[in-house]
Amino acid sequence: MIQIGWHRFGKNVDEFEKELASYVNIDCAAALSAGTAAIHMAFKALDVKQGDIVFCSSLTFSATANPIIYQNATPVFIDSEKETWNMDPLSLEKAFEKYPNPKAVILVHLYGVPAKIEEIREICKKHNTPLVEDAAESLGATVNNKQTGTFGEFGVFSFNGNKIITTSGGGMLVSNNKEKIAKVRFWATQSREKAKHYEHKEIGYNYRMSNICAGIGRGQLKVLNERIAKKRAIYEKYKEAFEDNSYITMNPYLENSEPNYWLSVIQIDEKSGVNPLDILEALENENIESRPVWKPMHKQPVFEKYDFIKIQEKAISEELFERGLCLPSDTKMTEEEQERVISIIKKCFE
Repeated sequence: MIQIGWHRFGKNVDEFEKELASYVNIDCAAALSAGTAAIHMAFKALDVKQGDIVFCSSLTFSATANPIIYQNATPVFIDSEKETWNMDPLSLEKAFEKYPNPKAVILVHLYGVPAKIEEIREICKKHNTPLVEDAAESLGATVNNKQTGTFGEFGVFSFNGNKIITTSGGGMLVSNNKEKIAKVRFWATQSREKAKHYEHKEIGYNYRMSNICAGIGRGQLKVLNERIAKKRAIYEKYKEAFEDNSYITMNPYLENSEPNYWLSVIQIDEKSGVNPLDILEALENENIESRPVWKPMHKQPVFEKYDFIKIQEKAISEELFERGLCLPSDTKMTEEEQERVISIIKKCFE
């Protein structure tokens, strides 16, 4: 076919959607420009709008919460629990008592560790509220052998450069609702109507993933299980190395779940006298990157005016931020490099 010019969409986009949907065992998917775009489209598909309330995990990256504001809705942030560091079901129930009719709930599977998703799904069903899963960090993680991102009305995955697989930048919205996914694809392609000319009856978005990025994603998906195995080995090596240090706790997960171990994270007991920033600086002095745990959304200046629901006197999410540190977890890291990281951390406790 002789064309006017190069088209950014093509076979790879369609096939990547099918292959990803098949991997997580869900009916359909829409390949988009970012995980943030996928969250935005999920809220639009749920008709989230001005005046609506959306319950949102507080311990997360701002990309989870920003699309609530895109839709002119109001976020209400929910505290974490200690067993997975994710949204606390008890705090969620308390939020429903205070705000009986939210438009949606969005929870995060933090650092690749599945939340108490079955409990939270039942709470949402009881209150007839749609659930969106921000599984940006948890592709390949499961609860009772069911993939994260497939429990709610919508699931969101990210293929940003730092994720377990990448398209350099991109995301995916998944659902068993074929009609809504089709509508998302339409909106994400500038809401272009099926006409010979360019016809638009609705406001659209430039959110579709390109064919080149989708091609990269298809190749990356083939090695996802290998990446998970490598991430697990990194996590287990850290866990074993710090077993004899009662002040260090690895990010936990439930027995009925299998994380993808995207990031290995430690929490440091304040009784140790060691501050996470001490370790961060010790690693930084050796040109090794580590990062604090996400600063909770309810503590962010841009979101501090919104409500925050907790059941503990001291918020769990705040404790995790103050005492947590994300360790180097890149699958390209060698065992020798990891041993170096471990050695530096141990010296901080001497």
